[in-house]
Amino acid sequence: MSSRRTSSWSRLLAALGVLLVALLPWVGTPTARAADAPVLKVAVTADIDNFNPFKTVLLTSTQINRMQYEPLVQWGPDNKLTEGLANKWEASPDAKTWTFTIPAGRSWSDGQPITAEDAAWTFQQMQQKEELQTANGSLVENVTSVEAKDPQTVVITMKEPQASNPGNELPIVPKHIWEKLDAAKTNNDLSDGQPIVGSGPFLMTKYVKGQSIELTANPKFFRGAPKIGGITFVYYKNLDAAVQGLRAGEIDLVNGLTPAQFNSLKNQQGITANNGEGRRYQGLAINPGAVDAAGKPLGDGNPALQNPQVREAILTAIDKKVLLERVLGGLGKPGITQEPTVYPDYFGLAAGASERTFDPAKANQLLDQAGYRRGADGVRVDPSGKPLKLRLMGRSSDATHAQLADFVKQWLSDVGIPVETSMVSNTQVNNDSTLGKYDLYFTGWSIGPDPDYQLSINLCSSRPNADGSGATSENNWCDPKFDQLYAQQHSELDPAKRADLVKQAWTIAYQANVIDIVYYADYLEAYRSDRFANFTKQPENTGTITNQNGYWGYYGATPVQAGDTQAQTAGGGSSNTGLWIGVGVVAVLALAGGFFAMRRRKPAEDRE
Repeated sequence: MSSRRTSSWSRLLAALGVLLVALLPWVGTPTARAADAPVLKVAVTADIDNFNPFKTVLLTSTQINRMQYEPLVQWGPDNKLTEGLANKWEASPDAKTWTFTIPAGRSWSDGQPITAEDAAWTFQQMQQKEELQTANGSLVENVTSVEAKDPQTVVITMKEPQASNPGNELPIVPKHIWEKLDAAKTNNDLSDGQPIVGSGPFLMTKYVKGQSIELTANPKFFRGAPKIGGITFVYYKNLDAAVQGLRAGEIDLVNGLTPAQFNSLKNQQGITANNGEGRRYQGLAINPGAVDAAGKPLGDGNPALQNPQVREAILTAIDKKVLLERVLGGLGKPGITQEPTVYPDYFGLAAGASERTFDPAKANQLLDQAGYRRGADGVRVDPSGKPLKLRLMGRSSDATHAQLADFVKQWLSDVGIPVETSMVSNTQVNNDSTLGKYDLYFTGWSIGPDPDYQLSINLCSSRPNADGSGATSENNWCDPKFDQLYAQQHSELDPAKRADLVKQAWTIAYQANVIDIVYYADYLEAYRSDRFANFTKQPENTGTITNQNGYWGYYGATPVQAGDTQAQTAGGGSSNTGLWIGVGVVAVLALAGGFFAMRRRKPAEDRE
């Protein structure tokens, strides 16, 4: 190298040094530890069943467990599969053998390494013990074996080819903790004095039933510790009280708002209201004659509802368009099947099938044909002369249920069916619907991007035991034709063909008249934007902060005083520090005459 070139390079390095020194006040200051950061306070009105990931069914407790226990693969902010505990996965050509790689260096919150043994043990326990299949039993029905080939490699062998990734959805628990527990009996709620050991971004550290649930940021989380110190779920008697708490600054985030509450918060100073595309459906379920896993009658549903014509008449007498406009104020989309519009590949009925339409005259005709004539008082009676009277159950915690019930009660009265309504606790709705103790009830499920699970809880094999334990059935309904279509889509590797099979299966359920999907409500939420920002939405840009297929909304949250208030990227995004590092890099590239531009960009598949 000539002395001139050496001198030029020295001057360049000196200039770079001066620039970096100037930038050090921006790039050298460490961010506050998550434990020192503000805690996000979230309102909650829903009940908790338990925190045992093998048994958790209700929405709030399921969401909390998603923040504590990672599956092998995860749904990303774009609703596409991304890494969970495993950063690589592949299926054999026949889709019967799936291999997952868990990278070395990832640890549980107690510092113990996460290995393939943890994943294998979790799957094996569910395979071997029926009592551990309450929440996710359908996910292991097609599994022959799960083996840890080495500390980093787990292999899942399927009975039949499987299109959906078997590593998705199932929370993996630490073997070294759970092998010492009675996994079927623990509520995993800290009542035994043992701390929660998990792999996710947050861990429960305190639970006071009916008052609060406290989660603390996990500093060992493999994606990096959250920017907030934790999350406290604060109980409120109802949403109105929670909204007042948000206005008063007692809490930072409220979800599941009614349209009226949402509209009242839209222009409040220091508050941002988010109208996200929802993944949840609102349905009206009809008891078709529930039976348990042994095929014996379950519950006390009205026998009249075992007649498909009666069920069709009930659903034909309901005007879903009015419900969407009057109850939601148009903040949603009309319902058809259990697949919401947010997943367009699987949305809608099979080709050639038609939707029911609101038609009171047809409803009356169907009831007449079924042998339920009007008595002198206008009330329908069965062939033996017994008046037809139905019960309608909803959740007291959801204000829209009472509104829906008022409309449904009037419409059914118009066709000669009196309805007695009752709004009860979430726990009672869950218990009574499982045990078939209802005639009609409002139900809703939050649906994941892959349809396999939601289809599976409509199988004949998903009917519960007589005491309500065991598998979970969505509609207390069973049809062998549906089961056959489920099996076909389950192993169909062609995406277009699989989508068609899924629509065919949902069409059978639709035409069975066991559930009417009223609408897919937009998810309405609001937060204190004067305190927190940068919540990651799912789907990105148009989606929700809460009620996600994952934890991205909470994980992305940033205290306003700690960073930029503009929207950040998925997984936590950027901060002011990142911005100034970017400025420095641009300046360095300019001074270096493009020297660093020669370095290859990180390939897309390696990005978080």
